[in-house]
Amino acid sequence: MELDELLKYFRESDTIGENQEALDLMRYYSRQAQKITMEINTKYHEPEELQDLFSELIGKPVDKEFGLFPPFYTDFGKNITIGKNVFINAGCKFQDQGGIFIDDGALIGHGVVLATLNHDMAPEKRQALHPAPIHIGKRVWIGANATVCSGVTIGDNAVVAAGAVVVKDVLPNTVVGGVPARVITPDHP
Repeated sequence: MELDELLKYFRESDTIGENQEALDLMRYYSRQAQKITMEINTKYHEPEELQDLFSELIGKPVDKEFGLFPPFYTDFGKNITIGKNVFINAGCKFQDQGGIFIDDGALIGHGVVLATLNHDMAPEKRQALHPAPIHIGKRVWIGANATVCSGVTIGDNAVVAAGAVVVKDVLPNTVVGGVPARVITPDHP
């Protein structure tokens, strides 16, 4: 199995864990992500070096306006897609097997968690993983220590308040906050 087949498996599967070849390859890329994030997180890098390391981590080039303040953590890395002029602040944690898509101009605050996997609710199947992608629209601002759960789409220009837990889609041009996140204001400029 190759990486593109693994990513297709993640997209098309309801449950991850039943295909041993896929699990082994996922673990291989997880170890690669650990190596690259250790390099990112344990010494100073100029912005261009961080762009190169992040491109290596996700397996795709990032734009010259991409910004990252380490530390940064991910447990897979190869299912992250970054638009232009995206900024990721310090301490973020991305669980990306289900797919993370961040559009142009998005700002990701300190300590944000993007989690694309859920464990099964049935105790006897608790080890099973259910992937679903996260889509973050253009010019979205996610405040510090917010968590975005699997399957969520955040519409263009939306704001997620600090500490929010987003469990359902956020409409464009809205501000949400709280646990679980709810609309605070219907729109903003």
